[in-house]
Amino acid sequence: MDFDHLEVQSSYSYDDLKGDLPEHACNYCGIHNPACVVKCQICQKWFCNARGSTSGSHIVNHLVRSKHKQVILHQESPLGETQPECYNCGSKNVFMLGFIPAKSDTVVVLLCRQPCAAMTGTRDIVWDTSQWAPLIEDRSFLTWLVKVPSETEQLRARQISYNQINRLEELWKDDRAATLEDLDRPGVDEEPQPILLRYEDAYQYQNIFGPLVKIEADFDKRLKESQSQPDLIVRWDIGLNQKRVAWFSMPKLESGEVKLAVGDELRLSYRGDRDWSGIGHVVKIPNNVSDEIALELRRQDGVPIDMTHGFEAEFVWKSTSFDRMQLAMKTFAVDEQSVSGYIYHKLLGHDLEPQVVRTQMPKKFSAPNLPELNHSQMYAVKSVLQKPLSLIQGPPGTGKTVTSASVVYHLSKMNPGQVLVCAPSNVAVDQLCEKIHLTGLKTVRLTAKSREAVDSPISFLTLHEQVANSTHHIELQKLFMLKNEQGELSSSDERKFKTLTRVCEKEILNAADVICCTCVGAGDPRLSKLKFRTVLIDEATQAAEPECTIPLIMGCKQAVLVGDHQQLGPVIMNKKAARAGLTQSLFERLVMLGNRPIRLQVQYRMHPCLSEFPSNMFYEGTLQNGVTAPERLRKNVDFPWPIPDTPMFFYQNLGQEEISSSGTSFLNRTEASNCEKIVTKFFKAGVVPAQIGIVTPYEGQRSYIVNYMQFNGALKKELYNQVEVASVDAFQGREKDYIILSCVRSNEHQGIGFLSDPRRLNVAMTRAKYGAVILGNPKILSKHPLWHHLLTHFKEKKTLVEGPLNNLQESMIRFNKPRQPLNKATLDPFSRRFEINAREALGAGIPAAATSNFGGLPPTFGRMMKQNGGGYANYASSVLSQDLSSDLGSVAPSIISSSIAYSQSDRLRDAADNVGGYKDEIPDDLQSSYSGVTSQAFTEF
Repeated sequence: MDFDHLEVQSSYSYDDLKGDLPEHACNYCGIHNPACVVKCQICQKWFCNARGSTSGSHIVNHLVRSKHKQVILHQESPLGETQPECYNCGSKNVFMLGFIPAKSDTVVVLLCRQPCAAMTGTRDIVWDTSQWAPLIEDRSFLTWLVKVPSETEQLRARQISYNQINRLEELWKDDRAATLEDLDRPGVDEEPQPILLRYEDAYQYQNIFGPLVKIEADFDKRLKESQSQPDLIVRWDIGLNQKRVAWFSMPKLESGEVKLAVGDELRLSYRGDRDWSGIGHVVKIPNNVSDEIALELRRQDGVPIDMTHGFEAEFVWKSTSFDRMQLAMKTFAVDEQSVSGYIYHKLLGHDLEPQVVRTQMPKKFSAPNLPELNHSQMYAVKSVLQKPLSLIQGPPGTGKTVTSASVVYHLSKMNPGQVLVCAPSNVAVDQLCEKIHLTGLKTVRLTAKSREAVDSPISFLTLHEQVANSTHHIELQKLFMLKNEQGELSSSDERKFKTLTRVCEKEILNAADVICCTCVGAGDPRLSKLKFRTVLIDEATQAAEPECTIPLIMGCKQAVLVGDHQQLGPVIMNKKAARAGLTQSLFERLVMLGNRPIRLQVQYRMHPCLSEFPSNMFYEGTLQNGVTAPERLRKNVDFPWPIPDTPMFFYQNLGQEEISSSGTSFLNRTEASNCEKIVTKFFKAGVVPAQIGIVTPYEGQRSYIVNYMQFNGALKKELYNQVEVASVDAFQGREKDYIILSCVRSNEHQGIGFLSDPRRLNVAMTRAKYGAVILGNPKILSKHPLWHHLLTHFKEKKTLVEGPLNNLQESMIRFNKPRQPLNKATLDPFSRRFEINAREALGAGIPAAATSNFGGLPPTFGRMMKQNGGGYANYASSVLSQDLSSDLGSVAPSIISSSIAYSQSDRLRDAADNVGGYKDEIPDDLQSSYSGVTSQAFTEF
């Protein structure tokens, strides 16, 4: 590109907007100066480089929201009808492209960030790759490429708001010819009825939640079905179980829009001389070592293993999850026996006199083969055993799993029947199931059929393995052996095999003391005939409320919900459903209704210096340390902590953020480089890779760090491959000896996005046992009140540092004053009004409306079906479903409320930010208008 042609004489006169606009006019505002507009090559619409009332240019706004990535300049622009592309590889992804000055002073060369700009030299030209800079800066194209319209042009342009841009982009998904005027048509973009705090009866409950679940299901279905990936290259292998495995990469997954999990089903197709299609389940997903997916096929016959090119993969969408939520809510409304009267009214938010369960208390509250309970755990167990409905809040590292397992042990021993134990995720269920098994209870882990081949530490407890290993059914064992030898059975043997399997499954389930499954798994037909008087839901704050309904409507008379509303919440994809409140957990709503959680108070994970800030900021200073500083200080690890007995520091990084290749996330090359240096320093100090975790909120940064360490790591590549680099969400509920947090956000105008979510910061800060390093730009982060407090904490500890790792110096940087002061009440809005510790719970006087069978209320109160026209028509929909996962483009960033009471809009906005995996796939500030509330906490995009 020749700089000599970049000067443009602008004698441009803007046409009257009331007249006809040319084809190349910006589809947002109407500006049509050829030097200021570019055409999106995917949808063929034109957009300008003006910001208007937004803090990002219109073209970048469109590219991000539509997930389009290619543009072409106008033929009358200074550079002519040019499509930006990488000089070396031809990539046209504008989010990947940047420029490097070449030998000539008047020419620049366009190169993609990876891999071309990462090379030291290519072809016959030598470039200084250290000078590479992106074409998009501060959410606008560089002005030498696309001019910014003049102030006069912008004043005469059509004014368009964030909200209008969002709505228009949504309309274009269904009608590419839609215009801004179409937004005012009746029925366009209608919002569903939001959730309530209290419900008159279960029919009103169903009529509000049912449509939200359907909206979520429809969105998930459309999203999954849009993810088909053609032109795949497949390599074939044989698994250990002798089944055929296809290995391939799906580039669409890199956007983070759809999360792939082990056990998900994909359809692999081949179109050629002989068409073929087969369904399989995912047995391996992309990680630090490889971006390949491994798909184990169900059927082995006719697989075109001699072919490698021309395959297509697509998701097999299942409605199971959503079906079960809808069925559970319907059952809640029509079946008087689904829950006890007390639980029924508590779930609806009705005011009731507290009840006490009259039962013989155990002499010892600790469970066999589990650690001895501390005082707060013991009081929590004792309190739970006496109540029909209990909430336990488990802050990080407080032994929530051990406490839950102890509760289950005593509930099983004290009550007739079986205990149903659930959690929204398979990992959480497995962890709790393992602990319960240690107590000696007969435990069965029920998994989905699609996950039966997935290995886990508790595979021996799964129902299908207990069936396979059963010694009571000799004929069934023979059929198992025959099936393993031959691969399949005759039709008559297969019928007999299925019949005997069902009989054996029923026997094992009936004999169990405890059955463990996911919340959605509780709707498995194999459990449909069973009634569970006692239900415990772990990680209840991560489940959408309709998910929790599934296990509760199976005859529950005593319910225990365990979680922490100060950590990340449920995953909701659709922004309308999120705005309406589907992101609020049942745990949170019950707290808002005045049900006080019992908080565990002793943490056993973190070095005391690491727990100090989270305790004071998120838990009113109530967290006590169950470990001492010497127990969490490794003297044999020679790492340059600025204060030797305080293994933490905030490492000042001033490098700028960039939009990642997906166009919907961020990366920061300076922080990635320093992550590698810190990891290398840990390696040299004797820390093994498995003890290190790198946490970042952004998929773009995660991917960049993985690649950077592999190609630029000073030590063996294999070492860096073993370091886990993942999202905050992926680390929730887990721990590492050492954690490195890369904040990424560093800009002058765009804010910090969902880094402002206090729950996300809480999770990120509480994963480390022995030491933590945070990388970020204090100048930018300090504008937010929460981060200002964190940075002040590090500064007071003399652990806010800068400089090379071998010579860290205390940073003298001056913080920016927050736009508004921090209101601590909003960080845990329930605590002062509702929370109590375990000792207070037991000491409080409880009315004696107690009964051993939770009676005292007419169980059918409010359950009578209302006739048509009498209030609430029963919501009858075709129920749809699939595992809840993330919609990167549908969430709003969390904002700290300025009011003491946690308002509905604050809860919805916070919750809407919590979608699985990397939630911030659309740059956070781009999504801010989705919340419907303007925030003063940070500058919006």
